[in-house]
Amino acid sequence: MTYLEQTVDMELSRGSGQTNIDKQRLVLAVDDNEDNLMLITFVLELFGCSFISASDGQTALALIQDNHPDLILLDIMLPDLDGIEFVSRLRQNPRTNMIPVIAVTAMARTEDRDRILSAGCNDYISKPYIVDDLEALLRRYLS
Repeated sequence: MTYLEQTVDMELSRGSGQTNIDKQRLVLAVDDNEDNLMLITFVLELFGCSFISASDGQTALALIQDNHPDLILLDIMLPDLDGIEFVSRLRQNPRTNMIPVIAVTAMARTEDRDRILSAGCNDYISKPYIVDDLEALLRRYLS
């Protein structure tokens, strides 16, 4: 078992023991850091979620058009299109404006959080996050 798997397993064992979230719900994970994206997708797998991923905003927008996810986990600092602009484009499109977006970001100052939420994200979690906190957000938006 890798260090990442041990860490997630340890976090899950402290929780309720309920790990499965509705598999019929699709989550799009967007992060340009391969390790962060791997952690998020690993957590989504543990919770039984279906998911797709992208490492940049343009690819994510294309995936949304083809797959229409039920939830987006979005890094704010992306190389081509930052998360604020991404959410702005998402909210301007009638086909995508109702998709919940959770910012998963290292930007942890109060003013960053306020700016991210006022830009159109539904919720916010700062890196490094506690797996139980991410699980609670997933349950809130996918139940």
